[in-house]
Amino acid sequence: MSSRRIAAPLLAGALAFTTGLICMAAQAVPQDGTKKGTAVAPALNFTMKDIDGNPVPLSRYQGQVVLMVNVASFCGNTPQYASLEGLYEKYKGQGFTVLGFPSNDFGKQEPGSSTEIKEFCSTKYHVTFPMFEKIVVKGDGQAPLYRYLTDKKTSPATGGDIEWNFAKFLLNRQGEVVARFPAGTNPATPEVVKAIEKELAAPVNGQKTASNE
Repeated sequence: MSSRRIAAPLLAGALAFTTGLICMAAQAVPQDGTKKGTAVAPALNFTMKDIDGNPVPLSRYQGQVVLMVNVASFCGNTPQYASLEGLYEKYKGQGFTVLGFPSNDFGKQEPGSSTEIKEFCSTKYHVTFPMFEKIVVKGDGQAPLYRYLTDKKTSPATGGDIEWNFAKFLLNRQGEVVARFPAGTNPATPEVVKAIEKELAAPVNGQKTASNE
């Protein structure tokens, strides 16, 4: 057999192998800016059901700046929905999102079903940011996500019981909790906005973000 006939399949195999490596490299960085195989931050290592009952791995939000809020429909703080939606609309293009977790733990101010909550949020405040099923954020039956967020051992700076509806946890692009804002603090206040903008401007895994370039 001639050397040419032997070399041809070897060359084809080498090309296929190289193409495979290129494809794997192209897939290594998903659209959220995190690298494939990157360890999921503890605060995002949970799967929650969205307002329609679909399971959602919170890991999909790693690489974004996230504001987690326990919400309610019949609270004095409920008008904060408008500010939350305003922040979401303003910054979502830069990699920011709000995650709303309805809770009936304070004053029984979220008594409705998921369908009723969704209808209220969409018609009253035109909410478009991700909303989830009603959960327990304090006491017996506390959701594991909120058990983590409020644990003083894992989060000494931001841990502690949820005080009321609309307590806010800010996560950076690595999924780390970097700030907590009281239930009564309007999300549109300079304090909250400044903290969000700071995290949006921070590098992701050592690389500049689109908003930085």
